[in-house]
Amino acid sequence: MSSRMAGATLLRHLGPRLFAAAEPASGSLVASARGIMPAAARIFPARMASTDAKQVAAEKPEEAATAATTEQSNKKNAVASYWGVQPRKLVREDGTEWPWFCFTPWDTYRADTSIDVKKHHEPRTLPDKVAYYAVRSLRVPMDLFFQRRHSSHALLLETVAAVPPMVGGVLLHLRSLRRFEHSGGWIRALMEEAENERMHLMTFLEVTQPRWWERALVVAAQGVFFNAYFVGYLVSPKFAHRFVGYLEEEAVHSYTEYLKDLEAGIIENTPAPAIAIDYWRLPADATLKDVVTVVRADEAHHRDANHYASDIHYQGLTLKETPAPLGFH
Repeated sequence: MSSRMAGATLLRHLGPRLFAAAEPASGSLVASARGIMPAAARIFPARMASTDAKQVAAEKPEEAATAATTEQSNKKNAVASYWGVQPRKLVREDGTEWPWFCFTPWDTYRADTSIDVKKHHEPRTLPDKVAYYAVRSLRVPMDLFFQRRHSSHALLLETVAAVPPMVGGVLLHLRSLRRFEHSGGWIRALMEEAENERMHLMTFLEVTQPRWWERALVVAAQGVFFNAYFVGYLVSPKFAHRFVGYLEEEAVHSYTEYLKDLEAGIIENTPAPAIAIDYWRLPADATLKDVVTVVRADEAHHRDANHYASDIHYQGLTLKETPAPLGFH
């Protein structure tokens, strides 16, 4: 009897707590189950998403690409707005948007193709003969290496030809700063020549791509030639300019051979690259032959400008005493 009474008393005290706790537990279970669903949807979006959403996403890839482009453009505009540098919107003469960042419409020109491409400076002094035969000795290995692959030859030629005017321009720039004097415009003239040679390279990159060993050859040639020309210009500017004059004569010869193969049909006369049409203001139906023609004319102008600079030094003058041929090409 006593045990029954003790059990009833214990049940009377603990029962409400046990059965009252059961209901909240079930309610919390439902609540937790509800909370699991959004979390699962975040973790497994592909499984939880409906097939309709998949179809909508698949049908609008262009909108996603447009949104990404817009976002990128907004980021660029934010940077430009912060620094106060707003890119100018350039247009062609016909009103269409200018597509190039590497040069502007006022950097373009029509090449003077009437220049005499057969002109040659006859070496008379010892430095001139050294410069002449040094350049001529380079033709044999280049002809053996490239043979009739004129586009590849042009790529290597332009990577070398763009070095001397940049070196000369930098040294004249430092000299002008060091001596507190003007340069007579020769710094700008040489920088124009370097940029023009680089644009030749950018043009022929649209015609052909260099192979890995040609890239390796460019790295080696540039490393050696830059330092050698740097020292040579410090020692004797007249020799350095004469050397470049003869180097440009070889460039004119190389492009003349290129034109012969184009005219003979050995090389296909493909349409001119768009960058060449805009840079040299060529007609819309211009061909590769037209491009090589204007490039050869540029090289002939560089030939004359460097021989002219060397003659100035031979006459006992300095470049600053003679007006530079700005915009000569």
